[in-house]
Order: sequence, then structure tokens, then C-alpha cells
Amino acid sequence: MAKGTLKDNSYAPTYSQFNPHALMDPLFAGYNFILASQSPRRQYLLNELGLHYTILSHDIDEVYPDNLKRGEIALYLSSLKADAFPEAETGEGSILITADTIVWLDDRCIGKPESEDDAIRMLTELSGKMHSVYTGVCLQSAGKRSVFEVRTDVYFRQLLPEEIEHYVREYKPLDKAGAYGIQEWIGIIGVSRIDGCYFNVMGLPVQRLYEEIGLFIGELNQIP
Repeated sequence: MAKGTLKDNSYAPTYSQFNPHALMDPLFAGYNFILASQSPRRQYLLNELGLHYTILSHDIDEVYPDNLKRGEIALYLSSLKADAFPEAETGEGSILITADTIVWLDDRCIGKPESEDDAIRMLTELSGKMHSVYTGVCLQSAGKRSVFEVRTDVYFRQLLPEEIEHYVREYKPLDKAGAYGIQEWIGIIGVSRIDGCYFNVMGLPVQRLYEEIGLFIGELNQIP
């Protein structure tokens, strides 16, 4: 065998051999996680985190008091989503995860577009500017609740009208706050910079969530 050739690499783990659940299970064993979201992006991120969970959500009117601003809105709505769950669904041994993401531009909240024309209008407003994305997250179990928020600043370059129209026509971002997904075409070609967590813009700040779940479980284990 030629000098420098690796004789046996059977010890080297491959991506397919790596099981994130093997890492997570010892940390979060014994808890049933419930994700209160139908968002495929949040589900994808929890899967990548290696968290075992079930999906259960209740429809609510996402209305908030007019005096709330920025992250206060996201925190309020994530707590409102948790309020919709009866105690029987989040009893002992269960941890509920709710989240809400908003886009803040020019001192006002940008919600989800109502139509393709509305999506084009929103992206035209975001073009060439910095906006902030806030995600509020609520963790809830029997007798305990914890909330936190994460902010990411996103900078769009000046977008061409043809680029905006192409994205809206092909990707139909009507289910997304601010009318865009940073992981999609418009984010790839249009976002020039971000300050903060990328995954927060996708809808779930998983690094912070991982830390907060650990703290939450630690506090639960101290409850007599």
C-alpha cells in the first residue's frame, strides 16, 4: 500500500452513522415534548436538534394589544398559544413548546401577507433596508412556564421588482411573516447581512432553545 494511504477508516464516523438522538436522549430523557406548531420549518429545526416530539396545536386568534412593540408582541403571542392548552395536555412529564415570529420594520409589525400582491408590497418595503425578526418562545409544563425572545437584524440589498415578483410567483410565501423565507431563493440572493441567529429568522432560535430547555428541566427537577 502506498505511503500515506489510510489502511482502516472504519473507526471514522460518517454522517449517516451519527445519530443526534443518541446525544439528546440522556439529557432530556423522561420528558414528552409537544410542539404547538404546524410550521414545517420549526419541525425541521427540532428534528435537526435531535428532539423527540409530537405535534399538537390549537387554533387561536393571533391578536395582541396595540401598546405592545417588537419582541413584546412575539412573547405575548407565544404565551397566548400556550394558554390554549388545557392542563391535561401538558401534565407532568410533558413540556410544551410554542413560538411566534414577527418582523419589525419602521416601528411597526409586518405580519403575513394576505395575497401575492400584498407579499410583493411587503418585500418592496423590506428592499434596501434593515429589519428585525423577533421570535418569542414559551416552554410550559405542569405548574411551570418560561418565556424568552430572540432578535435578529436582517439586511436586504435593493431588490429588483422582477426578483420580488419571481420569488412571490414561484415560492408563494403567504404563510411567512414578512413574506419571505431566508432559507429560500430570495434570502440567498437578497440578504446581504444578518446580525444574530440565522435559525431565528427561519422561525425557531434552536441554539437558545437548547439552552433554555436544559435550564427548564433543571428547575423542574428541583420542584418537590
